[in-house]
Amino acid sequence: MNKKIVLACEDCGSRNYTTQSNKETQSARLELKKFCKVCNQHSIHRETK
Repeated sequence: MNKKIVLACEDCGSRNYTTQSNKETQSARLELKKFCKVCNQHSIHRETK
């Protein structure tokens, strides 16, 4: 069973990306290094509630 999650930039807080995650196997919040259009640089994006 997959659930839709939203990724927000750690620096500016803008919510730029959405992805799907397996609800049963994930215990910690997802962190990915993505490009932020607002900051104009690569930064860490974390899963939001």
